[in-house]
Amino acid sequence: MKKAISLLTLALVMVSSIPLPTLAAGVVRDVVINEVAWSGSVDAANDEWLELYNNTNAPVDLTGWKILDDVTSEYALSGVIPANGYFLIEDAEAVTSVVADQVIPLSFANTGDSLVLVDELGTVIDTVNGTGGAWFAGNSVTAATMERVDPTADGDVATNWASNTAGDGATASLGSAILGTPKALNSTTTLPTAVSLSLSNATPAPGDTVTLTMSAANVADLYSYGFEIGYDPTVVTFASAIKGGFLGANGSVSTAFQSALENGVDGKLLVAEARLMDTPLGVSGGGALFTATFNVVGAAGASTNFTILPASFLANSTNDIITSFAGSSLAVALGVVEPVTNLNVAEALNRYELQLDWTASVSGANSYKVFRKDQIGNFVLVDTVNSLTALDVDNLVPNHTYEYQVVAVKNGQESVGVLASGHETRGLTGDNDRSDRVDGRDLQRLANHFADVLTDPNFDKKIDTNYDALIDGIDLLDITANFGLTF
Repeated sequence: MKKAISLLTLALVMVSSIPLPTLAAGVVRDVVINEVAWSGSVDAANDEWLELYNNTNAPVDLTGWKILDDVTSEYALSGVIPANGYFLIEDAEAVTSVVADQVIPLSFANTGDSLVLVDELGTVIDTVNGTGGAWFAGNSVTAATMERVDPTADGDVATNWASNTAGDGATASLGSAILGTPKALNSTTTLPTAVSLSLSNATPAPGDTVTLTMSAANVADLYSYGFEIGYDPTVVTFASAIKGGFLGANGSVSTAFQSALENGVDGKLLVAEARLMDTPLGVSGGGALFTATFNVVGAAGASTNFTILPASFLANSTNDIITSFAGSSLAVALGVVEPVTNLNVAEALNRYELQLDWTASVSGANSYKVFRKDQIGNFVLVDTVNSLTALDVDNLVPNHTYEYQVVAVKNGQESVGVLASGHETRGLTGDNDRSDRVDGRDLQRLANHFADVLTDPNFDKKIDTNYDALIDGIDLLDITANFGLTF
């Protein structure tokens, strides 16, 4: 909906002398008009929307607040805008693929409007294009939105606005891509101060420890901070916290550092630090604020987020510092141990031995289990090693293909098995006494064990030359076929 304001209407407004609310110190720009889709979308001119941004670390109740549009129109607000979060107002729910926080019939003129945000007391919180005239940015052809560059800076300064340069995947009423970022960081915005989390290992195994590092960047005059960090105590438990070097200038300034679980219960960690100076003076720049160590107690496949909760803050000696906590959650997934790769089975240096080698698991391993498939199809453990190679010397018979499986083990957790096969070509089938000749002694040994099965305590694997778990006539045929031959 595009509106036109006549000269008569403007004159009536001027004559009526409607007073604009006055600014209130301490609350100006706590919440700001952050993005305006005054041109709708390429799908429809009526796909209009407006976005608010909360610059504070606490939710703000918008009940009773208003947006004055050229003073002649009022958009009554209701709802809560989250800490450091967004509030999306749409002309109709269908104008974007993003769910609106409030639907209000909007009416922006392509030629420009003056927008004023006031609270429930009539206090001016923010103004955009307060003197009227053309919009500072945006495009009526591409329908690029007008977006605020710095949400903490004056909305009446033209250079603090820019046309959107890249959407974030949201679509308009008919499915076309929106050249805007409803309820997301503006394409031209870089918040001056940011806090970030990092983990020493984002995919630990049960029993591991992980270290969380909290860092600040582009901060000015930092004098103190306080954090509440939430996490799932069934996955990780708090062990200890150590202050970083940034706030205390690597020991040159005294600070007070505190860390504790809320009420001594895992799930919410409180960390705080403040400088101790006769004349308060903060530090500027960026660096590590603190590190916290956690024990991984969850089972494989469990996960948690380390989340900076809304009560967290950075402050100078008098006020909180406007800070971006966006993207400050990290997932910790207790993934399975990765399997070995490049498993190979080959003849070893000595006859009747096979050597296995492989490439280490990328997730690391404490040991490796080597299994061989037995005569009835079960994989049986033949060795456990700490190296990347193993030797099978367990009564191998020549000219039979053996199947192996190698499993990586880390902190009691096992990977899936990797399969490979190999066979011994050296020697004579039927030479069960390893004399390098098939003769009467081999026949004697077979006769002494004839009809033995694998489960018998005296079962001799070297005589079971066809590897079927039974010493029988088929093994006798192997002796018959090679009787009198030497190797």
